[in-house]
Amino acid sequence: MLDNRSAIVTGSSLKLGIGYSIADALAAQGCNVMLSGRRSIESAEPAINELSRHKVKVEYRKADLNNPDDIRALVHHSIEHFGSVDILVNNAGTNHPNLIEDLSADDWNDIIAVNLSASYHAIHHVLPGMKKRNWGRIINIASTLGLVGYPTVSAYTASKHGIVGLTKAVALETAETGITCNAICPGYSKTELLMRVIEETADIQGIPAEEMANNMVAADQPSKVMVPAEFFGSLAVFLCSQAGSEVRGAAIPMDGGWTAK
Repeated sequence: MLDNRSAIVTGSSLKLGIGYSIADALAAQGCNVMLSGRRSIESAEPAINELSRHKVKVEYRKADLNNPDDIRALVHHSIEHFGSVDILVNNAGTNHPNLIEDLSADDWNDIIAVNLSASYHAIHHVLPGMKKRNWGRIINIASTLGLVGYPTVSAYTASKHGIVGLTKAVALETAETGITCNAICPGYSKTELLMRVIEETADIQGIPAEEMANNMVAADQPSKVMVPAEFFGSLAVFLCSQAGSEVRGAAIPMDGGWTAK
């Protein structure tokens, strides 16, 4: 379905996570994939090797999404190696849980830069080529917390609400083209970031991390099940398909019923 298409998926260097699962699903459809993350290429080799089974081009580019120059270089490197960037998945994210009065300005700025501003920079650089070819898919990984609030994660919540707004604006700017822009809003899923956040939040509350995880899922996600990461890959493939071509500016929850409450 996606033969001869090429994608950038940020925050995709580790096999535990939404970014990798989306990259895997796209590659299974014949799409070349540029993985990206803050880590060294050595740490990304298991992901690269696994995706290579799909017989597509798979590469990795280290990029610090706090740095706009790194984001520009990531896009240009992808165009140079693949010829185009047809699909952009803004998945990379970070979080530093804390009460807002205890949240440092550095942590706030880091979260906004990685979770929100980086998506602007990436979209800014890929859109001209997409418009020239009159085809593109931009998928922003927001969060349930892009739709509702939550204590101890004010900056994360603000950044994800911003992503939903950015998604809608870009969708309207491209509404008469073959380019779509949508957001996926995950609830709890077993990712590296969530596991770290659970540990840090458990620390703040003074309880074991496993108890914290069980409490969070039970309290917020009516299904009481963490969403399997591969489900997000299937949704991304749909959004990239012809059937998804008139889904524009949507913020789609996949959250076990969290936002249905």
